[in-house]
Amino acid sequence: MKRLLIPLLFLLALPCTFAFRQDLSQPVQLDWETHFKGKADMRSPFFALTAMTWKYSYESTVYRNRVAIKLKNEVTIDKTRSWVKWDKIKNPEIRASLLHHEQGHANIQYVLLLEAERVLKNRNYAVSNYKAQISELANQISSFFDTMQRNYDDETEHGSNHKMQTRWDEIIQDKIDESRAAMAELQK
Repeated sequence: MKRLLIPLLFLLALPCTFAFRQDLSQPVQLDWETHFKGKADMRSPFFALTAMTWKYSYESTVYRNRVAIKLKNEVTIDKTRSWVKWDKIKNPEIRASLLHHEQGHANIQYVLLLEAERVLKNRNYAVSNYKAQISELANQISSFFDTMQRNYDDETEHGSNHKMQTRWDEIIQDKIDESRAAMAELQK
């Protein structure tokens, strides 16, 4: 079987000034026709590339020496920068396997979204430097999930190691379940 090599391009957009909303109930569900409209890089050894962006912004209110933030948090798929080499995935099984692997990347970004929501909203920030504290936490979250994405590709051999892909599917689902449970606990 041919090895499938799929890189993941991460873009981190730090505090933005425009508003956006994200459905926190489920990850974005990828499909080839909707999310992969970019021109394939024919020099790349990979069969597909998914470009995703995490954006966050917040409004802050200071009251009695406490800072409260209203967080806006979103993960998007950059359709114009995501691409696939259609000539390399004509076989339906390879096409499905590759899309499944790419969905794993989107699911990891969903966990990032949930964790950013939980961590950034539920901290006590110092009035004197809350912007720096929020920025540092966001950078830590981003760094952690960038590493997780790289480990996912490395350990699954970009989706071609089916045993490790199955293991990572379980890891990712466990992380989704943990993050959802943590969010539900905070909302009580």
